[in-house]
Order: sequence, then C-alpha cells, then structure tokens
Amino acid sequence: MKKLYYGGPILTMTEPRYADALLTDGGKITAVGKKDEMLALAPDAELFDLEGRALLPGFIDAHSHLTSYSLNLFSCRLYGAKSLDEITQRIRDYIKEKRIEPGSFLKMRGYDNSLLPGGRHLTLSEIDALAPGYALCISHTTGHLGLMNSEAMRLFGITPDTPDPKGGRILRGEDGKPNGVFEASAYSFYTEKLPPASPEEIKNALAAGQKRYASFGITTAQDGFLTRRRLEAYKMLYDEGGLFLDVFGNVSFSDRDELLSLYRPEDTGKKLHLISQKSFADGSPQLRTAWMSKPYIDGDCYRPNVRDEWLTRAMEEAAGAGLQVLCHCNGDAAIEQFLRCAEATEKKTPRFRELRPVIIHAQFMRRDQLERAADLGVIPSFFAAHVYHWGDVHLANLGIERASHCSPAASALALGLPFTFHQDAPVIEPDMLETLWCAACRTTKSGVRFEEAISVYDALRAVTVNAAYSYFEENKKGALAPGMDADLVILSADPLAVRPEDLRSVKVEATVKAGETVFQA
Repeated sequence: MKKLYYGGPILTMTEPRYADALLTDGGKITAVGKKDEMLALAPDAELFDLEGRALLPGFIDAHSHLTSYSLNLFSCRLYGAKSLDEITQRIRDYIKEKRIEPGSFLKMRGYDNSLLPGGRHLTLSEIDALAPGYALCISHTTGHLGLMNSEAMRLFGITPDTPDPKGGRILRGEDGKPNGVFEASAYSFYTEKLPPASPEEIKNALAAGQKRYASFGITTAQDGFLTRRRLEAYKMLYDEGGLFLDVFGNVSFSDRDELLSLYRPEDTGKKLHLISQKSFADGSPQLRTAWMSKPYIDGDCYRPNVRDEWLTRAMEEAAGAGLQVLCHCNGDAAIEQFLRCAEATEKKTPRFRELRPVIIHAQFMRRDQLERAADLGVIPSFFAAHVYHWGDVHLANLGIERASHCSPAASALALGLPFTFHQDAPVIEPDMLETLWCAACRTTKSGVRFEEAISVYDALRAVTVNAAYSYFEENKKGALAPGMDADLVILSADPLAVRPEDLRSVKVEATVKAGETVFQA
C-alpha cells in the first residue's frame, strides 16, 4: 500500500532539512520531495493530510529495559510517591485489588528516597508497617538499591552475621543489625532467588509494554537484560503476530554463550537483534554509589563493581564473538576504568573499535575523557533527563561545578561524538519529548539552570540519526530519505518551531512502524 504524507512540516533529519511530501510503499520510504512530484510518481497512493502536524523519523531508544518496563506495568508501581502515607496506600490498594494472600512475597519498584521529606531512606520499622503479614521487596527506581521488610529478610535467612554479597552492601543500624536497605547487587543477590515470571507472563507483558513505547513515538527499542525466559517470550509473541517493534537485546557476560546458542533471528522475524554484551562498572549518582574520582560532599568516592582484569576480558571476549560492548558507567572513575580497559582491548583486538562500544549513562564524563572516547570510537549514551529528575540531588551530593556538567552533551557535540540519549526505562518513562526538553533547557526541578545545553535539532539527532548509528542501522533508520524504513512519528507541532521551554507540551499523535500505524492518539 502506497501512502503520501503532506500538509505539514516534514523534518527529514538530513538535507534538505524539510520536505513538502513523503511517499511510502509498504515498509519503505520511496520518495521525499514536492507533493506534485510524489503524486506523479504514485497517483494511486492513499493520501494522508498532516493538517499542520509534524512528521519526523520514528524515535530510537538507545538504552532501556523493555521487558522489565513491561513487567512493571502489572506490578505495584511506587514511581513518584512523595510520602510514607502515599507509599503505604499504593501498596495496600494493590494487595486489595489483586487479592494477594497474606504470607506472599510482594516485589515492586519505583521507590525514590529523593522524593521523600529530607531525602532519607525509610527505617526498618516504617518498612515493616507498609504491609504487615507479607514479605516485602521494593526496588529503588534506579534498580541500584532495594528495601526489604523483616519478614523478607527472615525468609532469605538474613541475620546480623550475614556478610555483604559481592558487589553490594547490606546497610546496618547502630546496633549492627540490617536496617532493611540493600545497596547495589546486595538486593538482587536475594531477590533473584524468587520465582521469575514465566515466558507466558513475560509475553503478555511485552505485548502491552511495546504499545506504551509506541505511544511515545518509539519505533526501535532496547532490552537491556535478556534471559532464556525472555528470549522465549519474544519468540512466542512473534509467533502470535504481536511483535511489531524492532528490539535490540543485551546479554550479560555470564549468559552470553548460552543465549547466543539459543538465538536465531528468524525465530522472531528478525525483529529481535542480539548484538550487544553489557557490563556494570558502578552504581547510581543519586544514591552515591557511582564511582567518582573525587569524593561526594560529606562522603567517599564509593568503589568499582569489577576489576580491570575482568572488564578487559569481558571486552575481549565480546569482540571475539562479534558483539558490541555496552558498559554502565556513571562516575568519572568508572568511565576512566572503561576507557583504560578499552584502550588495552583495542591494542589486542582492533575489531573492538569497529563494533562501536557504548558507555551507558556517562553522567560525569570529563572533557579529557570525551576526547579519549572520540579517539577510541566510543559512543556516550547520556541519561539527559537526570538534570530534571535528580539534578537537585546531584547539586547536594557533588556541588554546582560537577553537577552542572552531568550528561555533557554540548562538550560531546563540540568534539563530534555521535552521542545518544535514553531514559533507562523503567527508571523513568521512555518519554523522548521530555528528554528533548531536558537537553535543550537543562533545568532542575527547583529551577537551577545547568551548563551543557544544546539545540533542539542536535537533541533530535541523538534519538534519531545517532541512535541509528549506535545500532549499525544508519542506512535504514534515523532519517527520512528514499530507501529508509518507513518508521515515522507524527507530532502535534514541529519541535523546531516551538520554544524549547514548550517542548513538553508537544504530543505524539501517531506512530508508524514499517508503514503500519501502531499508535494513534
């Protein structure tokens, strides 16, 4: 089916920047230019009048966790809760709605202590009072910390004598007893022992999750943590005709060989792409678990997650398997470790550079590190919305100079780095327009303006052209040109024609994937 789009600004993200009309045939763009020329090429095309709305390339999610986000849609969600009373009410409403039997484990996500009065963590007595009679496990919105009540700790066998798991820490009160707060892998070490969702449950969640992504204009997504069960769920969803997004999946170093042996692109209609291996070098800056070269205000620098030898080996083996390397690095000390290991890997395995390694988050990347990344062919993927959601926390933890340069997109742009933006969903919603606003305005919740603002056009490149490049798909996606995939988003207004401050008022009206409308407002 041929379709001709016209009647509104068509922002191509290439040259010329704007077009009068765009013609698609099936899943491809066949021509871009003047409306009368398009009509002459395809007089039988279905006409689609934009009625003043803007047409752009579909947004590309450079990093998130599609399965985790999807599963969270069906759990108790604590995102945005600003008081103990609100957290309590949400949990109790969820128990009542789902009719959950007493004695059950309750696992949920979205707790954010920075939203609570004073920014403090809940005490163990407060956690115990949230859901008496249940074993409660609450993940922080970042995924890098969790809370447990006394019943959950009892069932897991956690006592005052329990040592800290590797890569994490069980926080303790003055009496030496665990206080219910578990940092980094100390939380997942225990919660991973709980029965995982079945492939059927994951499949049903994914069906809903990808629709939510499409509602934000996203046509290509990332699944930041694939497992055998999740891979099976994608196969099931495709077999039922329900997988419409392109998804790029990450594997861990420990699961890599098993998943590579199970993965066949044809099982998912080549919609699921397994191209990357992901590692973690540190934690979260708002939790003060990002590894910094200089101490936090009134605190230490935290510590690394892995040794250089392990990370270098992981990089070398990924490159040997033809996999792109992604590494979670927030603090500048963690970024330094990544660059140090990348330099060592590139000397032994020149192919490493060709596989376009990515630093995920890169929050506190210094100028000298950006320069080295450019030399190494490393792509920084910035969590630009951190400025709004946690910028004030960074100010308190790090001071104005370091905080103001978090997610340093302007510095990366000046060096010609093809940086991308992401939301790390489910940490926050995969809202691309909010991210564009954050990158262009750089304003915290309290109104403090940070450095490193960029133009809206350059921000758009980070979620279109550059993101396509990070997936080796620059010849298929990210721009509106003949031969490219017909992945499109229709917005209520041209984002280049509104004030940057008004970007959050722009709405996604429709999303088109491979020529088919997958979301309509």
